[in-house]
Amino acid sequence: MASKEILVSFLGSGTSQGVPVVGCSCQVCLSSDPRDNRLRSSILIEAKGQTFTIDAGPDFRYQMLRAKVQKLDAILITHSHKDHIAGLDDVRAFNYLQRKPMKVYAAADAQQGIKNEFSYAFTDTPYPGVPQITLNSINDEPICINGLEIQPLACLHMRLEVFGFRIGNFAYITDTNYIPGDVLAGLTDCDVIVLNALRKEAHVSHYNLAQALKVLDFLRPKQAYLTHISHLMGLHANTQKELPDYVKLAYDGLQLTVN
Repeated sequence: MASKEILVSFLGSGTSQGVPVVGCSCQVCLSSDPRDNRLRSSILIEAKGQTFTIDAGPDFRYQMLRAKVQKLDAILITHSHKDHIAGLDDVRAFNYLQRKPMKVYAAADAQQGIKNEFSYAFTDTPYPGVPQITLNSINDEPICINGLEIQPLACLHMRLEVFGFRIGNFAYITDTNYIPGDVLAGLTDCDVIVLNALRKEAHVSHYNLAQALKVLDFLRPKQAYLTHISHLMGLHANTQKELPDYVKLAYDGLQLTVN
C-alpha cells in the first residue's frame, strides 16, 4: 500500500439491530445473499502505518476476529449509543498484545457515556483484567494520531451531536439526519464519502434513502457508499439497482482503497 493510500474495510454496515433481526422472517432477514447479513456499523482504517476503527459496537470482538486484526492503534467514537460503544470491553485483547492502554477518541458527552457503561474500567482501584482505555477529547478541531491527521465532522442525530470523520479524501458519517452547512461545504472536494441511509421510509434521527441521496447529489463525490442499513431497506441486490452509478450500498467485508 502506497504511503498516501487509505485502506477502508467495512466491519459492519447494519443498524442497531443488525440484519437479520432476531425473530424476523422478512425476505431480507431470510436472504441467502451474504450482502444482506449486516453486523453493527463500523469500519477499519489503515493509513500511514496506523490501524484504527471508527466505533466499537456489540460485534467488535467478532469483527476483529473476522478481519484478522493483529494491531489496533486507536478507536474513534462517533457517539455513545450502545451499538457504537458496547464492544469496548474487548480492547482487553489488544491491551495484552500491545502492552498498553487503548487510545479512544470521543467528544465529552460520549466519554461520559463510556464511563457510565464501563464504570469498572475507570475506578481508582480497577479489578485486574479490566479494559485499559485512555480517553482523548475531540471537538471540531483536527486531531493527529501518530502523524495521521483526522478532521472531526460535527453533525446531529436528532438532538444529539455526533461526529463523522474525514481522513484525506475519505469521509465517514453515520447516524445523522442533519449535516450543518459548514461541514457540507468542507466535503465538496472529498472523493469518497460514506453516509448513513437507514431505510426508504422517513425516520426521526437518521437519513432515509432519499435524504441521503439528496445530500450526495449536492456533494457529488467520485464515489459514495451507504451504511447503517436496516432490513427495511429491502434486498441489497434490488436496492442497488435503484441507485445512481456513483452510489453503492456498503456491505460487510467490502474494502476500498482511497488515494
